[in-house]
Amino acid sequence: MRKIFNKWIDRYFSDEEALFLFLLLAVGLAVVVFLGAPLAPVFASLIIAFLMQGLVNWLQARGLSHLPSVILVFLVFVGFVAGFLLFVMPIAWRQLVNLFNELPGMVSQVQSLLLLLPEKYPHLVSEAQIRELIGIAATELSRLGQWVVTFSLNSLTGIAALLIYLVLVPILVFFFLKDGESMMASFSALLPEKRQVMTRIWLEMDLQIANYVRGKAIEILIVGAVTWVVFTVLGINYAALLALMVGLSVLIPYIGAAVVTVPIALIGFFQWGWGSEFMWIMIAYAIIQALDGNVLVPLLFSEAVNLHPVSIIVSVLIFGSLWGFWGLFFAIPLATLVKAVMTAWPIAIASQGEEPPEAS
Repeated sequence: MRKIFNKWIDRYFSDEEALFLFLLLAVGLAVVVFLGAPLAPVFASLIIAFLMQGLVNWLQARGLSHLPSVILVFLVFVGFVAGFLLFVMPIAWRQLVNLFNELPGMVSQVQSLLLLLPEKYPHLVSEAQIRELIGIAATELSRLGQWVVTFSLNSLTGIAALLIYLVLVPILVFFFLKDGESMMASFSALLPEKRQVMTRIWLEMDLQIANYVRGKAIEILIVGAVTWVVFTVLGINYAALLALMVGLSVLIPYIGAAVVTVPIALIGFFQWGWGSEFMWIMIAYAIIQALDGNVLVPLLFSEAVNLHPVSIIVSVLIFGSLWGFWGLFFAIPLATLVKAVMTAWPIAIASQGEEPPEAS
């Protein structure tokens, strides 16, 4: 067993580049795991700058120099963030507070419906069991509602964290956009001159990650905005809150849309019952999901991520549990990175063992 293990180590880690790549991945993982919280503004800034780099390149391709392009894109970013914080978030927060305030009434309606079950199916469930279940649910929902209503940013820690993100992140985004190429050049100088594996992985990942991350951000904005407009026109309560949930649900393939269907259906039922308005809101939501999956996604993601659905779901569960929102957002790119490393590494190692052709 030891001999087999040593042979495997010699094959895949005897090369300088392979060992350097392994150490680089290990250090990167350690930094994210142990320093993820204090370096969160830096990671967020890198992600945002990466998202906006395509727009900077687009402006430069049309004759605008680098610095004016960066300034223009940065002003668009600041305007978007200000609009989101000043208009969208206050509306969604107020609707969230109102929703939790109305939860006890909704629970009472559910209780009235559930209490009909013992009359129809006395051999399956008793009235005492239904009342106990409803009591537990009402207690937990009341506690959650009180937490939402009383929650504020009055604590010194909350204010400090908010100020850090509002001040530090835009500054870092600007400098990453402005000096990103020189930073990459400095980092590349530290890498080994022979980097066949790294080059292969980078070429595979660059297009895939750029396409996925920017496409996913655009998809969230489009799906959320369209859902907000449609839900507002149809008159459902908490339209902004539901639209925000629908927009963010696209982060989790196959699961997000199914999960968000539950609150939409419940709110529509409590507002209208089984009337025609309820059917229209569910039909509209189904159409939005169909257009997203069959029209918007193929347009945005020109380079398909070649991963099996099981791999996607497993990566979402693993990285989401490790890093929360950002883990969900980058689950598929991270899974693609793992696949790229596992594919490129053996190929590059095998090619190193080939004898060079003799000169004629």
